[in-house]
Amino acid sequence: MSEDQPTPRPPVPSPAALAGRRPPRPAAAPPAPVTHSESARFGRADEQGRVFVTVGDEEREVGSYPDAAPEEALQYFARKYDELAASADLLEARLANPEVSAKEVADGLRTLEQHVAEANVVGDLAALDATVGRVRTGLEAKRAGESEARQQARAAAAAERELIVAEAEKIAAQPAERTQWKQSGERMRALLDQWKAHQRSAAKLDKPTETALWQRFSHARNSFDKARRAWFAELETTRADAKATKKKLVAEAEALQKSTDWGPTARAYKQLMDRWRAAGRAARADDDALWERFRAAQDAFFTAKDEVAAAEDESFRANLVVKEELLVEAEALLPVQDIERTKVALRDVQDRWDAAGKVPRADLDRVEKRMRAVEQAVRDADEKRWKQTNPEVAARAQSLVDQLEASVASVRAEVEKAEAAGDEKKAAAARERLTAQQQWLDQARAGVDEFGG
Repeated sequence: MSEDQPTPRPPVPSPAALAGRRPPRPAAAPPAPVTHSESARFGRADEQGRVFVTVGDEEREVGSYPDAAPEEALQYFARKYDELAASADLLEARLANPEVSAKEVADGLRTLEQHVAEANVVGDLAALDATVGRVRTGLEAKRAGESEARQQARAAAAAERELIVAEAEKIAAQPAERTQWKQSGERMRALLDQWKAHQRSAAKLDKPTETALWQRFSHARNSFDKARRAWFAELETTRADAKATKKKLVAEAEALQKSTDWGPTARAYKQLMDRWRAAGRAARADDDALWERFRAAQDAFFTAKDEVAAAEDESFRANLVVKEELLVEAEALLPVQDIERTKVALRDVQDRWDAAGKVPRADLDRVEKRMRAVEQAVRDADEKRWKQTNPEVAARAQSLVDQLEASVASVRAEVEKAEAAGDEKKAAAARERLTAQQQWLDQARAGVDEFGG
């Protein structure tokens, strides 16, 4: 049906059809009153049912409604305008709603413009056109705003994705020997989950940016996985080598555990321990088991050694008593009065010291230090006496005294000459030299006195 024709009425049922229905048809209701529309003021209808709309200074026919009163025909076309205007107002309201996208508004505007172009209605067509124009202008602004928001969202999403990539690259760039592989691997997996969640929830990136970031992220993950595989492959080899080395060290340690050659064997165990530390680590279970065997062999040897040493120490306690008595006798020789008699007495003490034998290890250092102190004091006294009786040394000391005496006399003459001439500056300098020369002379004379000169 064209827009200039009213909606056709439904067909009237036949009497036979009506007779078969129950309950009986109620009496027909009176026709509803015609709803009044203010939009009718923009048009008119004539007696033939033709309807006209006024636009500015022009009037044009929009349709006809035969067999209807003029007012009814006019109101029909006015209500059609009201429906169209209401659609336009609703679209304008949706335009202002930030939750309605520009695409939805554009789809609505396209439909509205099509209806407006095809509409034969009575109403304020200028106002309707103005509403459509505002929607069209607002749609462009909304599109521009959405475009800017999308760009900002993409920039923010790219920055967030960049943080994920940068952290992955940082993990991949760690030195292998300082990498915590378990923690780093878990973090790398978490970053991948974060990447996928970001793809689903964040703004969609442009393809070049997305591709470039993914390639970097994928490269970092692949580099990390490759480094991890290489590390553990090398670690497996290193652990196997360490295990083989430590097996040999255990065998050597166990072969020595019953040795009674205490000194050399103790040094051998120390060397074995140094080699053990240098061998590196085997797998934890292997390393622990091998260490238990190594330590057990070492403990067996040193326990036996300590038991023997303890027995020896007990047997040496009588020797300690003898040597402590000899120390009292030796220390009574100090201070040295007669060097020759002291040296003879000390040699007798030393002979008896050697004959006394060993002392317990815990006391060895203490008694040896006391005897060494006596011996050193006697040597110092002997050295001092030799210097005092050495004619060459005494002659050199006397020669130095003679030279300094002559120098002092010469400088003293300079002082007297400068003072007589009234040259105080020269006299002061000469007095300083005289003081220094006199001090040297006094020291040299003290040295000569030691030689009995």
